[in-house]
Amino acid sequence: MRSKRNRHLTSGKHIRSVVRGIGSYLPANKVSNADLEKMVDTTDDWIVQRTGIRNRHIAAEGETTSMLATYAARAALDNAGLNASDIDLVVVGTATPDYTFPSVATQVQASIGMTHGAAFDVQAVCSGFVFALATADKFLLSGSHKRALVIGAETFSRLLDWKDRTTCVLFGDGAGAVVLEAQEGQGTIRDRGVLTTHLRSDGRHREKLYVDGGPSSTGTVGHLRMSGREVFRHAVSMVTDVMTDAFAATGTSAEDLDWFVPHQANRRIIDASAEKLHIAPSKIVVTVEDHGNTSAASIPLALATAVADGRIKPGQLVMIEAMGGGFTWGSALIRW
Repeated sequence: MRSKRNRHLTSGKHIRSVVRGIGSYLPANKVSNADLEKMVDTTDDWIVQRTGIRNRHIAAEGETTSMLATYAARAALDNAGLNASDIDLVVVGTATPDYTFPSVATQVQASIGMTHGAAFDVQAVCSGFVFALATADKFLLSGSHKRALVIGAETFSRLLDWKDRTTCVLFGDGAGAVVLEAQEGQGTIRDRGVLTTHLRSDGRHREKLYVDGGPSSTGTVGHLRMSGREVFRHAVSMVTDVMTDAFAATGTSAEDLDWFVPHQANRRIIDASAEKLHIAPSKIVVTVEDHGNTSAASIPLALATAVADGRIKPGQLVMIEAMGGGFTWGSALIRW
């Protein structure tokens, strides 16, 4: 017998948020582990063994999060064959906005020449893109909006303490974007589009991953602080929990996945999560080696890479997941 939770997927017409286009942007400045060896007491071997990271991209002076987001947004629009006038919603996941306000999303809106609709940011740190995608999906399913730009964009280099070798080697800058379009489906898991999203948070874990500054506390930007072992300990169980929920909601399993596109934080976390759910290594998209952890940008950057090289194809089943400071975590199952 099908669960009540599953019935909307099995009969009648149903609106889906379909991925119409995708785009990405990485700053030109590429920083290798060898470059970092000259800045802090670390080695390429140490970084690679613990994280899998070899390179990351760092925004140039004056290159802001909204600029990165705009480049990715324009690429996604071009890929979709659409113009700014075709979009009526912009949702940006970011923890590194240009300003306390206005939002990055409204700056992107202005930059692409969009003068209608709504634009706002979502702050869930590394889970930001998943939260932004889930938010835009709800708007499209409600019928209030037709097409959305969903963007993950970060300049995490601006939050780093470049004397802290345990954190400064982990992060990079970048942006990725997708265009979602409301389309009518049959209400089954064969429909293209976002099939289900699952979001969680638990504020009790703040001190395990946070920034020690802010306008209301210190009046400064602050630096990222992290208890790496504690984050690793929680990450695998948390992200596999929301992935299991996605499988249960759609009547699917890990075997049904064509691609697993996780948040690119740490290769060991990625591998441990996949192993726990019995996802074959051949189905995992990994870009952490060349991008580092780009927080909310990491999933759309990885998606854009796998679409560009031909791995992800229309009709395939794709699982995305992330965990970020707060803690926040979430998943989305998408028929590409």
